[in-house]
Amino acid sequence: MEPFLICLWILIGVCALTWVLSLITGEHSWVDRIWSLVPLAYVWVFAGATGLSDPRLVLMAVLVTLWGARLTFNFARKGGYAPGGEDYRWEVLRGRMPAAAFQLFNLFFIVIYQNVLLLLISLPAWTAYEHRTPLGPLDIVLAMVFLAFLVGETVADQQQWDFHRWKKAEVAAGRTPSPRFLQTGLFRLSRHPNFFFEQAQWWVLFLIGCTAAGSILQWTVIGPLLLTGLFIGSTVFTESISRSRYPEYVEYQRRTSPIVPWFPRRGGAEPVTASR
Repeated sequence: MEPFLICLWILIGVCALTWVLSLITGEHSWVDRIWSLVPLAYVWVFAGATGLSDPRLVLMAVLVTLWGARLTFNFARKGGYAPGGEDYRWEVLRGRMPAAAFQLFNLFFIVIYQNVLLLLISLPAWTAYEHRTPLGPLDIVLAMVFLAFLVGETVADQQQWDFHRWKKAEVAAGRTPSPRFLQTGLFRLSRHPNFFFEQAQWWVLFLIGCTAAGSILQWTVIGPLLLTGLFIGSTVFTESISRSRYPEYVEYQRRTSPIVPWFPRRGGAEPVTASR
């Protein structure tokens, strides 16, 4: 229980810190700013509790570190750590809710729920800690799948980054961007390929924990399940904003898979490629 108790103290600390900072600054993306960092701490706590002697836990910690490094880099280059780097969705939501209701939402959902979720998705490391069985071929296969999903998310984020840089340049030049949102590359197969790859990595981490226990029936499945639920809700909310901004987004929704990459549906308008 000792490493788990350490993780609980980290959880209490980050909840208090992110909540106080949201009150002081009036920004509500502090959990976003620590999202790519805290799971690293949790998993390394379990790996460190074995003196780094358990190969599976070290492997899990390295994989989560690679995940965190990529996400931190992508978040930083988009200005997420800069003052005023709040997620635009919180601003939209504040406009739809009474101030008191939003503050309750901030405390219980943004701060507490999301921080608890970050701990839950890391707890397959606890399963591996409690079942220190030898590292096997299935662990290696799952690690390779994890890395493949990591590459997929990196490609999706880069495509999105390139598109928004092009779009910003078009606006700066006094031209109207066409298309107004990304519809090509991986975004031709999924409206949110980065969401898919993000969730998939945590499902793989859960499965690595299962290999340690020798059974897929582990309570830690609650972590990836709740993460998937969070992304479903986030997708619905994000797309409601997109439809209000871009009427043509409805056609994109009709032909393109929402999350899981799949072949586009036939018929209707074809995706428009940005002219560079």
